[in-house]
Amino acid sequence: MRTAGWRSALTYGCVAFLCQPLVACGSAENRSASTNDRTAAPKASPIPADAPLVIAFGDSLYAGYQLGPKEGLAPQLQAALAADGVVARVQNAGVSGDTTAAGRQRLTYVLDNAKAKPALVVLGLGGNDMLRGIGPDQTRANLDAMLGELRKREIPVLLTGMMAAPNLGSDYAGKFNPIYPELASKYAVSFYPFILDNVVTDKSLMLGDNLHPNAKGVTVIAKGLAPLVEEALPTAN
Repeated sequence: MRTAGWRSALTYGCVAFLCQPLVACGSAENRSASTNDRTAAPKASPIPADAPLVIAFGDSLYAGYQLGPKEGLAPQLQAALAADGVVARVQNAGVSGDTTAAGRQRLTYVLDNAKAKPALVVLGLGGNDMLRGIGPDQTRANLDAMLGELRKREIPVLLTGMMAAPNLGSDYAGKFNPIYPELASKYAVSFYPFILDNVVTDKSLMLGDNLHPNAKGVTVIAKGLAPLVEEALPTAN
């Protein structure tokens, strides 16, 4: 990870530990945002029915917590791809408050009920595990199982990482932080080390809770993810 990414991770970790209940108790239906946190969403172009399907599968950072329907990660990632001339349909499969255990339980349902076989799954869970102090061994096992299921179905993956709050201690961080790069290497999947890189250290890109990105922050994330997504899509090959 770049040095800036480590600084972002440390800042996020300190704030997240102090504000633990905000993510853990978040609701997917809680979408309202203040005027100051909103940004104009680009007008979406019609997506062909046979466009490659990308499923964004994660927690509140994916779900569009307190954002409008066009301001979350899925619509903004779809718009970022379109701006690069890559047509794809990005499905929001983020649920606020989800742990890796909850994600593991619902992954099969989401895949089985998708309108088409996904060309890519963007997978980002584990932040709520960390905030709740769930054992890193459980987090690793759940992520491993999800990556194994996706491999079995021959679905490419882009894994987005999370970092442990420094307040949890070096022992916890030493077990939690390596989970993502090690699993990315094990399964040979594309990897974005820290989902809030270049966002969490800038208050103008964060909601008032200092935990979740606002619409502008999501734009930064989407632009960071877009090149990796494009590499995995058939239209980019």
